[in-house]
Amino acid sequence: MRTGELSGKIGVHERLLRYYEEQNLLQPQRRPSGYREYSEADVDTVRRIRSLLAAGLNTATIATILPCLRDEDERLVPTCSDLLADLTKERERITKVITDLQTSRAALDKVIAAAPADVAERATSGATARSTRA
Repeated sequence: MRTGELSGKIGVHERLLRYYEEQNLLQPQRRPSGYREYSEADVDTVRRIRSLLAAGLNTATIATILPCLRDEDERLVPTCSDLLADLTKERERITKVITDLQTSRAALDKVIAAAPADVAERATSGATARSTRA
C-alpha cells in the first residue's frame, strides 16, 4: 500500500510516516517510480511506534527498542533481555519528570492560594467574562 493508504488505514498523517522513515523507524520498500510501498507489517510497526510515543518515549529511544518488541494480545512484549533495563531506566526518567511537575504545581498552588480575595475575585470574573465572549 502507498503512503496515503497507510495514512488512512491507521489514522496517522503522511508527514509523520515520512518522519518515522527519516528516524529509521520504518523502512518501506520503493517502487521503480520512487513511491513508498508499505506492507501489513508496517501497519503493526506504526501502531507500536504510536504506543511507545504515547508512553512518553522519544523517537531515538524507540528506534533502539523497536526491534526488541512484538505484539501479543494487543500489548507490546519485550523479546531482548537488555530491553527491560532500558525500559526501567526510561520509566525512572518519566517518574522524575512527573515528580518535578507535581512539585511545580504545588508551588503554583501556594502562590495562587496566597492571592488576596479581591485579586482572586477580579481574576475569576475576568476569566468568566473572557469565556462568555469567545
